[in-house]
Amino acid sequence: MITVQQIKKILRECYDPEIPLNVLDLGLIYDIRINDKRIEIDMTLTSPGCPMQALISRGIEEKLRKLEGVEEAKVKVVWDPPWTPEKISEEGKKILGLEKNKTY
Repeated sequence: MITVQQIKKILRECYDPEIPLNVLDLGLIYDIRINDKRIEIDMTLTSPGCPMQALISRGIEEKLRKLEGVEEAKVKVVWDPPWTPEKISEEGKKILGLEKNKTY
């Protein structure tokens, strides 16, 4: 049985090549759905014009398909709500050297 924890572990190995932080801690993942052997993820990117959109989503799908029991993995890029730096996890802010209570 596929778990959300397994998926999150994989997402922590997936990066936007332009930012040294994984997609989960960047706050790019909006929803994770597991339907039997199918995984669906709604995610956004830091900018609608991100030239790495296809590379990032394909990379996530490929890694998720390697999980035992997964037959299909699909990443849907959404723009609502728009991403803002406030979505970065506390751990991510530490890694990026951002001040804890700073307003962006």
